[in-house]
Amino acid sequence: MTTDRRALVVRGGWEGHQPVETTDRFVPFLRDNGFAVEVSDDLADYADADRMAGTDLIVQCWTMGTATDEQIAGLVTAVRAGTGFAGWHGGIVDSFRTSTPYLQMTGGQFAEHPGGFVEHEIEVVPERADHPIVTGLHRWSQVTEQYWMLTDAGNDVLATTRFRATPETPWRQDVVSPAVWTRQWGLGRVFVSTIGHRPEDLDRREVRTLTERGLMWASR
Repeated sequence: MTTDRRALVVRGGWEGHQPVETTDRFVPFLRDNGFAVEVSDDLADYADADRMAGTDLIVQCWTMGTATDEQIAGLVTAVRAGTGFAGWHGGIVDSFRTSTPYLQMTGGQFAEHPGGFVEHEIEVVPERADHPIVTGLHRWSQVTEQYWMLTDAGNDVLATTRFRATPETPWRQDVVSPAVWTRQWGLGRVFVSTIGHRPEDLDRREVRTLTERGLMWASR
């Protein structure tokens, strides 16, 4: 297949999220869909303006860690100019915690996963059910980390998860938290899914489907 778009997979940070194993699941998909794929374990690539300008999609799986101001500025500048940015779980919403420009661009920050691995539902927002990322998906249950997110109104929320209040929880009423969203940042598109602590979480049909669609949607 002719490759007319370029994807950069940036992976590293906390090894508990298995950045190599999870991103390797999507590299063949990207190549099959016409991307020339490069894989990097060096955040210095974000500061390479020419490389960023020639990249149509960045797939990031980098949990925690720190990035320099120059690296974050290079990433944000590229997205504002049209480079797509996408990822899942802590690899995108628990990255570079002290970088406010990064948090502003992604539109959300992981706060907690109460109870660790718990059974919970992901539900597509009914009003967004026709969005190409989630069309045909409705509701499903998974046993994995359920992310409690801090987000803002700039996100187009496609799916949510509900934290149920019980006499034992410190929250006194049910809390609905975004689980999947998109965001426009300048000319660039951002795709975020909070699902994907383990590789097998990403193998679930619904999650694999929305993640692959999200990567394609975000690309320039």
